Amino acid sequence: MTNVDNDFSKSHLPFYSLHSGTGQEVTSDLYQFTNQIVNLFFYGDPYSTDWVLIDAGMPHGKEKIMAEAASRMGHQKEPKAIILTHGHFDHVGALEPLLEVWEVPVYAHALEIPYLTGKENYPKGDSTVHGGLVSALSPLFPNHGIDISSSIQPLPETGVIPYMPGWQWIHTPGHTPGHTSLYREQDGTLIAGDAFVTVKQESLYKVVTQKKEISGPPKYFTQDWHAARLSVEKLAKLQPNIAVTGHGLPMEGTELHSSLKHLVDNFDEIALPGTKRNH
Repeated sequence: MTNVDNDFSKSHLPFYSLHSGTGQEVTSDLYQFTNQIVNLFFYGDPYSTDWVLIDAGMPHGKEKIMAEAASRMGHQKEPKAIILTHGHFDHVGALEPLLEVWEVPVYAHALEIPYLTGKENYPKGDSTVHGGLVSALSPLFPNHGIDISSSIQPLPETGVIPYMPGWQWIHTPGHTPGHTSLYREQDGTLIAGDAFVTVKQESLYKVVTQKKEISGPPKYFTQDWHAARLSVEKLAKLQPNIAVTGHGLPMEGTELHSSLKHLVDNFDEIALPGTKRNH
């Protein structure tokens, strides 16, 4: 078993976008909340007792997440479940404190579970990808796994998502081995996680200003670039009508379709670190 730190209590990352602490309705039953520099999502109709949290934000985000959930859902009711796109620190930072209050199941892809049960750590951030201050500082970011063995369950192999009828999960590896995206075919709504994002995540200036532009997965934490390319192609083929991502603003319609096509057609130039091109 890998020795994991398993605690984000000493992890203080002073990065904030202009949208930090704000939320927006994406569809009538999907709400995006920005916790510092990362997005998480509440799925369920407002004031419904049946809702799901998708990803769990930054370290020390518990109180803000709970307050926003109560405001959006209209009560203090705990979610039915927590679904994870993957287990990087900015997507599970508040997970363990939340589970001390909400005794609910957590679901992730089977290949992500070693990072969520104290068995594996992620590779350290790679500063050689360049692109800005966030990349330069990434080796200092937490990369350890956590241990939520008593709560974690693998997503069903059938592709269904517990408590999210009409949605399916799609394995979109590359950024991490078990990265997943969530898709609702009925209205073409895509929760892409970090398979692609709508902000240049490596640049602190663009993270702060949230300048909208299509980008591949955050370069400094992406493990397998061949798989990442295939995942972007897989999601582009869905022709989603609206997409929300782990970082950046929602994108929809013609802007989304043209941006995804541009990313697929120019993946090497847009997504790959310079050190990975032509290899």
